[in-house]
Amino acid sequence: MPDPGTAAFVAHRNLLFTVAYEMLGSAADAEDVLQETWLKWAGVDLDTVRDQRAYLVRITTRQALIRIRTLGRRKESYVGSWLPEPLLTAPDVAEDVELAESVSMAMLLVLETLGPTERAVFLLREVFALEYDEIAEAVEKSPATVRQIAHRARAHVAARRPRGVVSPAETRGALEAFQRAVHTGDLQSLLDILAPEVVLMADGGGVKQALRQPIVGADKVARLLAAGSNLVNAEMSAVQVNGSPALLVRLNGETDGIMAMRIDDGLVTGLYFVRNPEKLSHLEHETTVSR
Repeated sequence: MPDPGTAAFVAHRNLLFTVAYEMLGSAADAEDVLQETWLKWAGVDLDTVRDQRAYLVRITTRQALIRIRTLGRRKESYVGSWLPEPLLTAPDVAEDVELAESVSMAMLLVLETLGPTERAVFLLREVFALEYDEIAEAVEKSPATVRQIAHRARAHVAARRPRGVVSPAETRGALEAFQRAVHTGDLQSLLDILAPEVVLMADGGGVKQALRQPIVGADKVARLLAAGSNLVNAEMSAVQVNGSPALLVRLNGETDGIMAMRIDDGLVTGLYFVRNPEKLSHLEHETTVSR
């Protein structure tokens, strides 16, 4: 039977992974943060801990804030567009609407526009429902300062997050329409499903061929997909990625990438194609996220 410290860590592990992943957008780095959290936790006197969940989240947040600085330097020299590492998630994640939105590709990209402390405060308050004094200890600020940061972060995210809640059925419908249009190479069918301001981003990490800059506008994106990509010849299947339906793209029997989407008002406003092989390793098994 595990000791109480180990039992507490195991009980909250999925939550801690989710906190770290939403802070960093990288499953590999989130796993490293969990290792560092465990080492810190193993040295804690449990008799001094009032709330084990909050204490563990605090350690994880601090370790993630340290890690995010390293990631920032890595992103500065990254080749092309940087996209979050996709996670294969269970269908029941979509039932928790707030959790599913918070781990979606679209929301993770919105979170990238926040500073590290703002991101931590927003997530701990809005997604993981920690009290302000608990968040204050995690980010080493006063509760009053944390309230101000939370207010600014909420306004920042509200102006950029997807408009309204999109049901899994609506996303699947858009996904299927997109898949049919790409396979047929029919330009008009693509234009019918793409929003006028749609953005296409691709992440090859300098290893796989990918767009160096985002492509903006339905006409440009549709023409590229219809004539200038390998997707017409690819095998595409629906999978659950980051709490939402997405497409697993295979070429010549090998995994080539993940195409995730942002849907607003029934139209595709964001296409996120992750091809970097280093970011596809977590697609071999489901990752459990929780809050």
